[in-house]
Amino acid sequence: MKIEHDEKRRRFVAQIEGGEAVLDYDRVADDTLDYKHTFVPPENRGRGIAGRLVRHALDYARDNDLKVIPTCPFVAAVIGDYPEYEALIESS
Repeated sequence: MKIEHDEKRRRFVAQIEGGEAVLDYDRVADDTLDYKHTFVPPENRGRGIAGRLVRHALDYARDNDLKVIPTCPFVAAVIGDYPEYEALIESS
């Protein structure tokens, strides 16, 4: 599954059978992204697509020295499952 970063629309997107899987975000500071919403079409849920999308977005933040606000509950859950991402959480 190929995931692309659409900076103009502030989202990470994967073209999948049946549509798009997306993680929407806002840039709330020069060094902070608010991961707001994750969506996978209903017919594709339960296949690990959202988890891969979120881990890709978290890797992007880590690789670019960015902090993350996990507004999306699914993003927060992934961070809880992968402790290596906890250092990315904006703490202010």
